Amino acid sequence: MTNRDPLYRRHRYPAEIIAYAVWLYLRFPLSLRIVEDMLAARGIIVSHQTVRLWVEKFGRNFANEIRHQIFWPVRR
Repeated sequence: MTNRDPLYRRHRYPAEIIAYAVWLYLRFPLSLRIVEDMLAARGIIVSHQTVRLWVEKFGRNFANEIRHQIFWPVRR
């Protein structure tokens, strides 16, 4: 059995693909259909509706992580 992040349980695609799709949508001024086409060009077939659901579910979590990294960077 693999160790998966509980946030991504019961999802068909790995966390890396979900994160990439959400990042594309939130970082660049792209539509959901363009993100769908960009993923399809890489062999990942998802609908724009799936990308929308991923953004709704994971977008806030990604934003919180980025905000946390900006305001509280790790000192080395």
